[in-house]
Amino acid sequence: MSLGVKMLRGLLILRQTSQRTINTTSCRQFKNRVPEKQKLFQEDNGLPVYLKGGVMDHLLYRTTMAITIFGSVYGLYELYAAAMPKKQQ
Repeated sequence: MSLGVKMLRGLLILRQTSQRTINTTSCRQFKNRVPEKQKLFQEDNGLPVYLKGGVMDHLLYRTTMAITIFGSVYGLYELYAAAMPKKQQ
């Protein structure tokens, strides 16, 4: 199969997919959870807003902080290693 035929087939599939998603609508109804989330995040419980979401927020926060600290220490180590001249033998 030549490259031109593969590209044409890919474009046809893309065209069909885009038409299908635009022309059909989803019949699913979702419950509006915005008022529940607003109440949760506006409640005064002493927690910062980035931790009010629960266990997943705690996990993401701790992971982000660990990566940030590791990256900073590693960056300082590499800067120190680049500043020190290597011994010639």
